[in-house]
Amino acid sequence: MADEVIIERDGQVGILRLNRPDKLNALDLATMQKLLEALERFDEDPDIRCMLLAGSERAFAAGADINDMADASMVEMYHRNQFARWERIRRVRKPIVAAISGFTLGGGCELMMHCDIVIASETARIGQPEINIGIMPGAGGTQRLTRAIGKARAMDLVLSGRMISAQEAFEAGLVSRIVPVEHFYEEALRVCRELCAKSPLALRLAKEAVLKAHELSLSEGLEYERKLFYMLFATEDQKEGMRAFLEKRPPVFVGR
Repeated sequence: MADEVIIERDGQVGILRLNRPDKLNALDLATMQKLLEALERFDEDPDIRCMLLAGSERAFAAGADINDMADASMVEMYHRNQFARWERIRRVRKPIVAAISGFTLGGGCELMMHCDIVIASETARIGQPEINIGIMPGAGGTQRLTRAIGKARAMDLVLSGRMISAQEAFEAGLVSRIVPVEHFYEEALRVCRELCAKSPLALRLAKEAVLKAHELSLSEGLEYERKLFYMLFATEDQKEGMRAFLEKRPPVFVGR
């Protein structure tokens, strides 16, 4: 049986590719566990600076695997505590770039929203269709979607279950960039390599600050941002970055 998640390296980029083509990369428990473990390994690996998460051209992930849940009781679902895995993905510190194409639905949309930069092919179709099978989003779909695109649009997607195009998602602020389908993976990998040239510490703290904007008031967020900004002046990378700028040369960041 093929691995549910193909794990590779490209220099300082850790690559994770969902690999359940017969299920349109539906996210069953085994796939989520492998994905989580790989993300955490890359997050702790000092040789990895950025991660790329992709599916296939036809589907990033078409949702959760309904076979895992169809006959489960409320008590079984409660004790399964499957969303604990999603919380651990949220705590990954290094940048995660998503390369999405085709169906990006339900859990696939929620997984996409756990990523930091989303490169979408023009064929991407995004949505939270859980309402069509008698449930609702459970891995952050109602919360992250609302924060990303606002109440009116989130209500539309969650209550109607409809899919939106890559262009509509981009205009709503849900994806970062749209590229032709034949280039979506290569563009995402190029972005990852670009991030790898930045200071690893600055990347982590900048990611942390942006994510805190969803949780803090403006005054609290500004204070949090300033503290992280000051912290970076204790790093070798800050000295190297500013010295390289003044000397008109590319910086060489070491992550210290």
